[in-house]
Amino acid sequence: MAAPRSDSAGRAVDALASPAITNLIGIIGIITPVTAWLTARGTTKNALLIAETVIVMALVGSHIWLRKRYIQLRRANNLRSMDDAPYYELVRAKLEQELVADYSAVADGHLQVYATEVPRLSVMLVQALLESQSQPQRILASDLTTDPGLLTRRREYLAANRQLLQAGGTINRLYIAYERDLVREDYARSLLQLVESQREMGVTCGLAVRDRLRADQAVDVIIIAAAAALVEDEQGDADYTKGRSTVHFKGVDRWISRFESAWGNGADSATAALRSYENAARPLLGSTWDEARVRQTVDTL
Repeated sequence: MAAPRSDSAGRAVDALASPAITNLIGIIGIITPVTAWLTARGTTKNALLIAETVIVMALVGSHIWLRKRYIQLRRANNLRSMDDAPYYELVRAKLEQELVADYSAVADGHLQVYATEVPRLSVMLVQALLESQSQPQRILASDLTTDPGLLTRRREYLAANRQLLQAGGTINRLYIAYERDLVREDYARSLLQLVESQREMGVTCGLAVRDRLRADQAVDVIIIAAAAALVEDEQGDADYTKGRSTVHFKGVDRWISRFESAWGNGADSATAALRSYENAARPLLGSTWDEARVRQTVDTL
């Protein structure tokens, strides 16, 4: 996200974007070549043509710079094609207000974001859920948990989650982990610390073994009510200097179905799997770690 502009920079940007300035440059661009051709003297003509070239180059450069500086969001032709039109319109308006750059196809119900924009947009989506009062006031999230510590560093996102829970909303979060990681002592310690902190917030936590999920279930996704799904296409690093995600405002039901199929019900549910893993791993964290014993439990999940 671009840093806030200083007052002087803001005034300069506003001046460059002014319709009056643009119109003035356009008028000068018309008058200059006409004057050049009407002038008989070659020296004057050449000078005016050079001036014309400079004006055109300045105008093109200004246009390119302004396009990079500002987001140009197309309006959706049919808001009713979105799964939750009021929620979609609120998010679109927020994007325009914050001048977020390099987004595309939002009018088609899909929005691609990169690197540091991903955590900022995830916060915006949760805040929009609170403001729009879309129903249900719920987040379904599955996390490809290669590093349990990553989520604990997402302070703004966690704060937005806490606001939703305090307002009466619900969050179900599914941790998807490889079997080889679940049997490691350091990983188990970090994962269970994360689970404990999430439960203290009011999040319902579940666990799934990634090796046993279908490819369409093992997805990093945040589903906002029935209005939007933020899908991680390329996993980001700790500081989100890389990574790519897509927000879908259409077809959200498909992502909900995938989440629910991985979450499960009853004895086969993700919450039951997490309880079984905790019962096996927690006692060993306070004594001698027994990888074989933990593996036996993981094999049954």
